Amino acid sequence: MRIITPSRLKEFYQKHADAKTGIELWISRIKELQIENLNDLKKIANSVDVIGDGRVVFDIKGNKYRIITIVKVHRQIVYIRWVGTHAEYDKVDAFSV
Repeated sequence: MRIITPSRLKEFYQKHADAKTGIELWISRIKELQIENLNDLKKIANSVDVIGDGRVVFDIKGNKYRIITIVKVHRQIVYIRWVGTHAEYDKVDAFSV
């Protein structure tokens, strides 16, 4: 799969250094993956929540960080919509970012 705007992730882990390893691992796993449906994303991690309308939330580093994405299965593209801490995630609407 192709990741659109991975620079958001890099900017994030420059501010949160302990997220770097988890995010880089997530990036490498996503790039290697080809899926037929959103549930196939669970192949790379147990902590994947398909919340609807193509939106998928990934937990990083034991749920300390979260990445909100829009996944286009037919195009094999993952759009990074938001990345932040779990506490920040609790304050955002995953459908509006």
